[in-house]
Amino acid sequence: MRVGCSYVRAAAAFGAAVVILASAAPARAQTAPPIWTVPEIGALPDDANGRLVRRGRDLVTATYAHIGPEVADPAKRFAGNNLACGNCHLQAGTKKFGIPLFGLFGLFPLYSARQGGDISIEDRLNACMTRSMNGRALSAGSSEMEALVAYIKFLSTGVPPGQRLPGLGVGRMPELDRAADPVRGRAGYADKCLVCHGTNYLNPQLSVEDAWDVAAYFVSQPRPHMEGLDRDYPDLLQKPIDTPYGPYADGFGPEQHKYGPFAPIRAALDRIKKDK
Repeated sequence: MRVGCSYVRAAAAFGAAVVILASAAPARAQTAPPIWTVPEIGALPDDANGRLVRRGRDLVTATYAHIGPEVADPAKRFAGNNLACGNCHLQAGTKKFGIPLFGLFGLFPLYSARQGGDISIEDRLNACMTRSMNGRALSAGSSEMEALVAYIKFLSTGVPPGQRLPGLGVGRMPELDRAADPVRGRAGYADKCLVCHGTNYLNPQLSVEDAWDVAAYFVSQPRPHMEGLDRDYPDLLQKPIDTPYGPYADGFGPEQHKYGPFAPIRAALDRIKKDK
C-alpha cells in the first residue's frame, strides 16, 4: 500500500460482506431498470482491438509480469513493486464492490479534488502507477497505456457517458465512535484473515468493529514515502477525512485522520464550510 491509500476504503473492503448482508431490504414493486452485465472478453474477435483489450486485461491481472520491477527490459519497469492492479481491482476489475473498473470510461474527464481540476483517464491510471504501484508514469502513447485504456473502455460497453453503474467502489459500512486499534487489528488478522482471508464471503468472519481494527493494522505498516504530498488537494476542504498526511483545514492531526474517530473531523469541516 502507498501513503495515498484510503483507510476508509480499506476498512470497507474488509467489512463489505457484513454491510451487504446487514443492509439487505425487501425488493420494492417497481419497474426494474435494464440489466447491464459485464461484457465477455472471450467473445472478442482475434483482431487488433481484441488483442489490445486482452493485453489490457493481462496488464491488470499480472502487472508485475509485464511492467514490474523485475522484468527483463529496464525500459518496461514502470511498476515499483510486484503487486498487480487486480490485487485491488478484484476479478480483473469486474467484481461489484471490489473497486471495479467497469463503466468508468464515460465518466472521464473527471474532476479530481486531489489535483484541483479535471483529469483524463490516463491521468487516473498514472496516479495508480505512481502511488499505489510506487512506480513511474506510463507515457500517453505507450502500448501499455493504450491497452489499459482499451480494456476499461471495453468494460464500459453499453454504458452511456456519465452513467454510474451500481457496485462501484467498495460500499459503505458504519464508522466507529473511537479510533481504530491496529494492535487489536493485528490479533484479528491473525485469527480471522491469515489463512486465505477466509473463503466464505456469505458468512462474514469479522464484525464491523473488527474490520476497522484489521484495516488499521494494515495501514499502520511501513510504506514508501512519496514527495510532494503537501501539494495534493489545493482546496483542503475537499480533502478526504481519512487522508493520512497533512496539511488539513480542520485542526486535527494525522493520527486521527488515519484511525478516526471521523465524526468530530466531519463536524469541524461542516462548521468551517458554513462559516465560509
